[in-house]
Amino acid sequence: MGSFKGHALPGSFFLIVGLWWTGKYSLWYATRRNKNLGSTRLASRASQRRLEIVESSVTLFFSVIGMLAEQFFADGPRLQLYDFAEQNWKHLMNWQHATMYLFFGLAGTVSLIIHTTEAAPLALDRLMLAIAFFNEGFLFLYHLHGRAMLDVHVHQLLLFAIFAQALTAFLEVFHRGNILLELLRSTLTLLQGSWFWQIGFVLYPSSGPEWDLKDHNNMMFITMCYCWHLAFSMLIVSVLYCTINCVVRSRLKRTPPMEMGLLKPREREPESEDEIL
Repeated sequence: MGSFKGHALPGSFFLIVGLWWTGKYSLWYATRRNKNLGSTRLASRASQRRLEIVESSVTLFFSVIGMLAEQFFADGPRLQLYDFAEQNWKHLMNWQHATMYLFFGLAGTVSLIIHTTEAAPLALDRLMLAIAFFNEGFLFLYHLHGRAMLDVHVHQLLLFAIFAQALTAFLEVFHRGNILLELLRSTLTLLQGSWFWQIGFVLYPSSGPEWDLKDHNNMMFITMCYCWHLAFSMLIVSVLYCTINCVVRSRLKRTPPMEMGLLKPREREPESEDEIL
């Protein structure tokens, strides 16, 4: 992760997940909100369960790819934590990043178990997600000792998004299906993803002059740039939410009433927000 590619990989992961969450939760909320206009299989519990299984599987896959990349690509430690010959730790930065991916892999595994079996309570997936985000922030918090001023600052700004994500996911344990919390988590995930890319451009520029890591003006600009990233993330979530709501409402208005009778009775049963997966 001590390279541009190392920051682009998790950045891309969080951008994809943030866009996916925005689309998924907006679609589910729109179908629930407009049920008086018709019915759709997209809002059924069976469809939502299948989507959750796919999402958990992809999260687990991305996490495994991240751990393998940190261990075996380039100058990775290749599962060696301590060099007894030289009597020092081996690539602790890579090990920290692999640990971050490990907890997201655990969150994906728990979610997969929850949505394929009845072995655990439903809220446990949000709790594990909150723990994964908290663990990420905890690792980064003690990841910055001895670094240059701007290097520390860009990572500290990242911590605001990470710990806010952990808090939001934890609140969802008790308020599952709350669209505001779901969209807030999506916004913060997009923010984290785009900021990982920004860190890569600041610390490992591929072209042009390098950043002065000790210039206070650069710190001021980067702080302002972080606010722009937040505004852009909010804009993306708002546009996707409004677009999906308009499309769903428009399609449900055009749905022939006779289709209602073709649906199975269990799919026509009203579902409260607490029952939505």
